[in-house]
Amino acid sequence: MRALLLVLLLIVAAPAGAQRGAPPATVGPADRAAIQQVIGDQIAAFRRDDGDAAFALASPGIQRMFGTADGFMAMVRGGYQPVYRPRSYSFRELVTIDGLVVQPVAVVGPDGRRVTALYPMEQQPDGSWRIAGCQLVEPEDDNA
Repeated sequence: MRALLLVLLLIVAAPAGAQRGAPPATVGPADRAAIQQVIGDQIAAFRRDDGDAAFALASPGIQRMFGTADGFMAMVRGGYQPVYRPRSYSFRELVTIDGLVVQPVAVVGPDGRRVTALYPMEQQPDGSWRIAGCQLVEPEDDNA
């Protein structure tokens, strides 16, 4: 079920980004910092159970999919414990996958298990960045 939800999140995010044109071929230092700030702010909002703040950092497509902060937070609590309550996390090198800007994040979940959270990011018309999904995968390395 979680895999299906992840695919749906990526499908919803991709058309929204495509409507605004392709993401930048290279993302400069200011955008990299902004992307990491958005993800860090959302994780901080999860830690304090601030659904409104966490939901506000999601892309418009994700917001339409879940409708409310409560629905969004129920999904996160149910399927994304590593990013909902991480013991620690660290950002990896930003990548572009199939035209999407993706921020990999090495995470140690509340159970001590290491995962990589892949965050497709969507740049908004005002230049700000929003989170367009999250996929948890096995880490390529053990340095979280």
